[in-house]
Amino acid sequence: MTRRNSPVYTLGELAECLGARLAGDAGRQIVGLATLKEAGPDRVAFLANRAYLKDLADTRAAAVLLHPQHGDACPVARLELDNPYLGYAALSRLFDPLAGREPGGVHPSAVVDPSASLGEGVEVGANAVVEAGVRLGDDVVIGPGAVVGADSVVGAGSRLHANVTVCHGVVVGARAILHSGCVIGGDGFGFAHDGAGWHKIAQLGGVVLGDDVEVGSCSSIDRGALGDTIIGNDVKIDSQVQIAHNVQIGDHSALAGCVGIAGSTRVGKHCMLGGGVGLSGHLTLCDGVQVTGMSLVTNSITEPGVYSSGTGAMKNAQWRKNAVRFKQLDDIAKRLVRLEKGRDA
Repeated sequence: MTRRNSPVYTLGELAECLGARLAGDAGRQIVGLATLKEAGPDRVAFLANRAYLKDLADTRAAAVLLHPQHGDACPVARLELDNPYLGYAALSRLFDPLAGREPGGVHPSAVVDPSASLGEGVEVGANAVVEAGVRLGDDVVIGPGAVVGADSVVGAGSRLHANVTVCHGVVVGARAILHSGCVIGGDGFGFAHDGAGWHKIAQLGGVVLGDDVEVGSCSSIDRGALGDTIIGNDVKIDSQVQIAHNVQIGDHSALAGCVGIAGSTRVGKHCMLGGGVGLSGHLTLCDGVQVTGMSLVTNSITEPGVYSSGTGAMKNAQWRKNAVRFKQLDDIAKRLVRLEKGRDA
């Protein structure tokens, strides 16, 4: 189905945009993107993973974006690019229904404090709240029901989707995308125990998000206890991620869904954390670390590389046997030490 007011491009225009080599009719009109299996004669498909090479021969797409090495196998027009996945990312932005929308101004039901500063082209959606002292840069979009807390700053070109909460004193950089339900700047988990009960520690810091940061839906980034929680430039955070107070994440790192990072941990630049990874508190991960899904990191990592922990799934009966053996490992190790000492004697 073609969306209402969808943009239309020719293959020639798309090739020029990508810097791709076109083999086919440059005047062919394209209204969107689709998979190799689902694309019709007005859509462009792409091939970036060899696992889908089997679908290429039968595609009905108007054209396929692919690596030159697969060009001869393509039965339709093609756009050849050395990095087709990066090209797909560029094309997806061209056909994004949110791109190029005219700003809607401030909705009558929105509440904007008179002391707030709004740049040119700002949009504030229905029932959104912009509190005192807030500064919104040019072309910022505040979605329906979103809240921007007092004295916060949102950089130019950023978009807060519906029901985002940016708490007081938070800085959001330029071109950030915050998805629905995420909370930036809620209180960190800080309590002191007196032996009988818990006493709350006021969280006096803030949160600073760099430029080009994206935060997935229902993720939480807690404000610092004293200093700020800091998320670097071009950091990508998936949905349902928890980042505790005073964490620092370096530029260009990526966190997949359900990652949890305990307080005061530092993650370097260009790091990647797979789904469900947990980082204990007060650790440091150097630049260039990749941690595979469901791993638990309890010590600092000082050398770049790929790290894993945990065990892969297996049949339950086998897992039960292995679980018993896990409990026996310490005893087995001690017996082995005794045997080796006896051999050396």
